[in-house]
Amino acid sequence: MRLVVKIGGTLLETLESRLRLAEELAAVARQNGLVVVHGGGKQMTRFLSERNLSSHFVRGLRVTTPEVLDAVLKVVAGTVNKELVAAFLRAGVPAVGLSGVDACLLECDRLDEELGAVGRPVRVNSRLLEVLSGSGYVPVVACVGADGQGAIYNVNADQMAAALAGGFRADRLIMLTDVPGVLGADGVILSGLTTSEAEQLAARGIATGGMQAKLAAASQALREGVGAVLIAPGAEPGVVDRLLAGERLGTRLVAG
Repeated sequence: MRLVVKIGGTLLETLESRLRLAEELAAVARQNGLVVVHGGGKQMTRFLSERNLSSHFVRGLRVTTPEVLDAVLKVVAGTVNKELVAAFLRAGVPAVGLSGVDACLLECDRLDEELGAVGRPVRVNSRLLEVLSGSGYVPVVACVGADGQGAIYNVNADQMAAALAGGFRADRLIMLTDVPGVLGADGVILSGLTTSEAEQLAARGIATGGMQAKLAAASQALREGVGAVLIAPGAEPGVVDRLLAGERLGTRLVAG
């Protein structure tokens, strides 16, 4: 089975959490082709705040000024990526730290002038993923991309995971987050959703902000041929193994 696992930045703040996730994914990597994508939003917000730079969001996406982009490169593609790779290495996983800029792994164009340097995925260098995975390595990818003119973009980690899942022809995209799943209008976790139902949640204002962006990315992954998208609480022990065993954790999205 081919898997893409996206890990939210909140789950990567402590060494203990990073090691736990790395050890759990080590067993998964021994039996499956695995690509890991990570965010770093909370670390970014703290880094910017310490420098008296505010964070602004539109439709769940961070407005990226030149100062914010510089922080993305330092924090997400730098510190967060290397700390996670180090955790995988300690767990015995031959991880390779990358961003979408490397070997043009993720080519982007500008998503919206209002958002600044925020990229929209347009092309994946799937051969790089095939070569690394086929040689036994686990790509650990930071959410940064570039266009053909050398401009670098901040990319929403969920959108990046969806694009790489499509390019890698993944059977599953697992999004590990700090919430228990997608909530319905009554505040109860929805165990299953179709893409059309997910769109309705956003249209009715039930899914907003980061969850709205997450559902849009999940729907895109399904349109690109990914078998299912699982949005699950990353703090749950053994979460990935349990999901792969069929346990109902979080929310499962399928095309329809």
